[in-house]
Amino acid sequence: MSASLFVAGTDTGIGKTHAACTLIHALRATGQSVCGMKPVASGCAETVDGLRNEDALALQAASAPSPAYDEINPIALREPLSPHLAAAHAGVTIALPSLHAAYQKLCTRYDTVVVEGVGGWRVPLAPGLLASALPKAWDLPVVLVVGLRLGCLNHALLSAEAILADGCRLVGWIGNCIDPAMAAIEENIATLQASLPAPCLGILPHGVPPERASHLLDPAALRF
Repeated sequence: MSASLFVAGTDTGIGKTHAACTLIHALRATGQSVCGMKPVASGCAETVDGLRNEDALALQAASAPSPAYDEINPIALREPLSPHLAAAHAGVTIALPSLHAAYQKLCTRYDTVVVEGVGGWRVPLAPGLLASALPKAWDLPVVLVVGLRLGCLNHALLSAEAILADGCRLVGWIGNCIDPAMAAIEENIATLQASLPAPCLGILPHGVPPERASHLLDPAALRF
């Protein structure tokens, strides 16, 4: 499914899930059936239904029609660690074929699957397996979420370089205002617009829920 996307982040804690959920709502507004997917999630809480991850639950809630939790988060890990460590501690093997099977199943039911990565572009999932292997193996175009805070220019440019160096297509980026007090924010946004080799899909303000912020994103700007 060429319409599906991989959402990468410049770092951990920059609002990747918030941006992914907002993008899901924006795509749904065009009449598509859209599902979020978090193939691997660490930092999951024990519930009566099993391990559940806050980010994956948010993606599930944004999706329409709503999928089963296990379909969108096939690997749920308890410890809030890098996935390769959390999986090793739990005795879980993270392998590309099983994740691909889960992704393919969603592709048969939805017009678009928005696959959210974990952490940054090169986070290890298992020995010899990085998070970047998913969009590479599945030929997914990449949307980069830039957490707007001091240091974001370096993180964004390095992430974009790595994405392109890995042979992936960077088709757009989203700015997420995680620091409402950031100095010279408009100038930083202008620098990103001039420097990143992909269009800006929109800038998300601080504290606005995804459904309400979805009109601020322009999926039509995606450069496939």
